[in-house]
This record gives sequence, C-alpha cells and structure tokens, in this order.
Amino acid sequence: MQYVKDLKWKKGIQVKDLVSMLGNTGFQSIELGRAVDVIIKMKKGGAKIFLTFTSNMVTSGLRGLFAQCIKLGMADIIVTTIGGIEEDIMKAYGEKFIIGDFRSNDVGLNEKGINRVGNIFIQNESYMKFESILLPILDELYKKKKRWAVSELFREIGLMLDDKDSILYQAAKNDVPIFCPAVTDGAFGFHLFMYQQDHDDFIVDVVRDFKNILNATSYDDKKGGICLGGSISKHHAIFISLLKGGMDYAVYMTTSHQTSGSMSGATTNEGKSWGKIKDDSDAATVNGDVSITFPLAMISAMERLSEEGLLKGD
Repeated sequence: MQYVKDLKWKKGIQVKDLVSMLGNTGFQSIELGRAVDVIIKMKKGGAKIFLTFTSNMVTSGLRGLFAQCIKLGMADIIVTTIGGIEEDIMKAYGEKFIIGDFRSNDVGLNEKGINRVGNIFIQNESYMKFESILLPILDELYKKKKRWAVSELFREIGLMLDDKDSILYQAAKNDVPIFCPAVTDGAFGFHLFMYQQDHDDFIVDVVRDFKNILNATSYDDKKGGICLGGSISKHHAIFISLLKGGMDYAVYMTTSHQTSGSMSGATTNEGKSWGKIKDDSDAATVNGDVSITFPLAMISAMERLSEEGLLKGD
C-alpha cells in the first residue's frame, strides 16, 4: 500500500529525486511519477518510441529538449505539425522569439507586426526571413528529384542545417523519421504551393508517407508513445499503432480533459477502447502544462537511465 508523504526540499536535489518525491505527494504529481516509470519501461523494453508534439511546443524552449531526446535515443519516430518544422528552421537560422504576456493588447500587437502564441511573441519579419531561407532549399531539393515523401523532404532539409539544437538536424543525423500529415497547414505549406505554381512537376507526397510510417514499425515490435498535447500528431501515431497491434506503453500529457470528447483530452484508457493501446499496457495520463510536466518527467527518466548506461552515446 502506498501512502502520501510530505514533500520537503533537500539541498542539491536532482530532478529524478524531486519527481520521485512528487510521486507520493498526490493528484497529478502521482501521475507524473507514473509517467516517468512508463518512459523508463518503454526504453528498457526495447520499444520503438513515438514522440508526438504540436507546433506551439517548438515555439517554446522545449525545442532543444526534443532535439536532445532524439540524440540520446529517447525517440525513434517523430510526429508533429508543420508550425514546429517552420519554427525549428527559423531558430536554426538564428531567429529569436520574445517572451511576452498572455494579457497583451492583441490589436496593438497586430499593428506592430507581432504575432502572439500564448505569452510568446513572433515578429512578422521572422516569417519573411523564413521565406528567404526556404526558397533556396526548395531549389536544391527540386534539383535532386521532383517527387518527395514528406519525411524524406524533412530529412534532406535536416542535413542542410548546422544547429545541434535543431529537431530536423538531430533527426537527420540519427536516422529518426519526422512525419507531418498536415504539411500544408502553415507557412511551409503555402510556400510549397507557391513553388509548385512555377514547378508543377514538384510533388510532396503525403500518402506515400503513410506507407513510410507504417513501415517504421512491425506488428511484432514493442511500441511506445509519448504524446504531448493532441491534434493530428497524437492521433497519427496511435492510429498507426492500432494497425500494428496497439501500443505496449503510452504516456499522454495534455491540458485538455476527456469530458470534451476530443483527441487532445482522450486518456490512455479511452485509447484502449479502440485497440490503439493494448489492454495490458503500461500507461499514464498527466493533465498539466507540457512546458512543465514534460521536462520534469523526461529529465527524471534520462537521469535514471543514464545511471544504468542506457542512453545512446552516454
């Protein structure tokens, strides 16, 4: 039987010890502790790990941690939305986003050419620079071949970057595919459209990538999912897992709740009703801001795995 224990500060405490103490504190702290245990189990169990996240998380400083997870072997397959790809490229070329305020005057921001993502500001100039960066990249891709699956296109772009904190860079260097089913849903997609107006034989093939993500795992592989937020990123990974027998391990982290019936709020238990997650899987659902819960859980897991020499290149 597990009992609630008082949380106390200790001088020089490590993240893994803090999260371990949180695991006996109550409420979502207990779920956070369970999430760490599941992440460690999926790594030790040799599972193919899907890491899924939405673009707003790349807008934040989580970008560097995602890249590090890829480098250290904590992610084998990435599924994300196109905004995260755009902003990863922007940051790889030196763009910096501003810490703002949730209570900003949004009309005033628009007049100044500033876009707000929660309490983070992105200037219009950043997207103008992105266009000037992307068009020469598309020219290089077009010279190599005319038809690309999305994940293959991302890998090629990753090889062109020179930023070790880049998700695309680390994915390309470590042979981790990045899938983005909604590649047209943003500035990147708009520029693909515009480029195709002058190069109508340039094709970015989303359907072909469905085959690629299907082939990324087998029915016999153990599969794990770390799904941050919801949207198409989360669903694409767990749907593919359904077609391959379901996930053996799953961690969901979200601010949404199951009462809405949304993909973002759907729990790991709900996933079992579809067969996306196996009946006997190790699973945890953590409700809370991923910019807080994910670093605590992942760093805690990596500290413990590092002690056993189980991180890639550690």
